[in-house]
Amino acid sequence: MSTRKKNKKTAILDREAIDRLVISQANDDSAWETPIRVKRSKPASLSLPGGLAARAAFLARLHREAGVDKWVERVVRERVELEELAFTEAKKSLAS
Repeated sequence: MSTRKKNKKTAILDREAIDRLVISQANDDSAWETPIRVKRSKPASLSLPGGLAARAAFLARLHREAGVDKWVERVVRERVELEELAFTEAKKSLAS
């Protein structure tokens, strides 16, 4: 297991102390760094074999989804969440 060095000042402060510090510095522009600009990632394309795309389109209509792309996105999102949960649980069981 790796250990990270913690900033002594941050390690000592609790949540309430951090909140007080942030509130006291809220209107002081010199206390803040320049804003970080974050760009949203571009959507990726995904190609499916024709037979699978037809089956997905049927299921999207069955589930009254706006389009097959939205249905596939929802299914992939659900599957990724399940896989992440399973991975987390496996890590916990291995650690104990």
